[in-house]
Amino acid sequence: MRREKNITDIAEFKRSVPVTTYERIFLYIQRIANGEDSSLITAHSIIEMLCSSGMLGGEPKIMPSIAEDLERPTFVYNLTMPIINQYVLDLDEGKAMYLFFVKAEMSTPCGLPARTVLTSYYKSKHFKGRTYDPWNDFTSPDQTILCNDNNQSMHYQLLAGLVHRRQVLRLGAIFASTFLRAISFLERNWRHLCEDICNGQLSSSVIDPSCRSCMSSVLSTPDPRLTDEITRICSQKCWKGILCQLWPKAKYIEAVVTGSMAQYVPALKHYSDGRLPLVCTMYASSECYFGVNPKPLYDPVDVAFTLLPNMGYFEFLPLGHNGKLLMDFDEGDLPNDKLVDLVHVSFFYEPVVTTFAGLY
Repeated sequence: MRREKNITDIAEFKRSVPVTTYERIFLYIQRIANGEDSSLITAHSIIEMLCSSGMLGGEPKIMPSIAEDLERPTFVYNLTMPIINQYVLDLDEGKAMYLFFVKAEMSTPCGLPARTVLTSYYKSKHFKGRTYDPWNDFTSPDQTILCNDNNQSMHYQLLAGLVHRRQVLRLGAIFASTFLRAISFLERNWRHLCEDICNGQLSSSVIDPSCRSCMSSVLSTPDPRLTDEITRICSQKCWKGILCQLWPKAKYIEAVVTGSMAQYVPALKHYSDGRLPLVCTMYASSECYFGVNPKPLYDPVDVAFTLLPNMGYFEFLPLGHNGKLLMDFDEGDLPNDKLVDLVHVSFFYEPVVTTFAGLY
């Protein structure tokens, strides 16, 4: 909440700012979205609202975000590569076919952007203005990632990935479900993609002008040989192991494969024939980026994340004997005095975060 004074003592902080829930501050967030000052809930200027996958009354929750919030995902993304490099060598010698997408954004009544945290990041200077990095050389041009039409974006990005198939060392998307959606798209549309490659130009159905412009350098000349290679592979009745055939130098698949995404692990293993490790590099949410996976090649069921203290102030609510999560408690029953700073192995906790915007 809004900071009235500097609090450096943890006990005083907990006393002055008791744990709360989204429901309790929603009316304040709504007032700011309607034009009132950010000081209603935070000492910083709110620059946008981040739309969460969580719901309240059938509508997505919106999280206030301040300018420096964009520096934290940049820090986490930059940290994951040195960790991966300890386990997988020579990733700077090829490209990454990472399929990233933006979602349509809205505006609040006062004009603040309301969008997902990933859309916010991809549209920020931290992503668009990044310097060239051989360890993060994506097959997809930025304009294709920023295309608002997800079907066209998918077409462009898969096309670029196929053109660079011999240079691709990594495959992935943010979520396992997104990557499987790309495979499904490829199953339905590989013939159209092959036509583009064979002709050396995009089909007339691809209409986004900025994407057509940037893809002209990717698809510069007809390549019937590449077309034949892709046709031979994609014409098979069984697509088990198809990823390793289309991108033979790929070393792993990166995506969120924990939590609700764990259900997609068998399908990913089918399409890779179990030959590509499934790598989940970080733990993040709309509210806060939490930390990184220091052992990325571990099996998804054994993944453990290290929380980074510069992402937020973390506390933990022990789960009761009945296994209730924080969200199961009624407003009046929030166990404010049960938060702990240190946790014990084999116990379960609900994380409680104080963000740098001052929201607790």
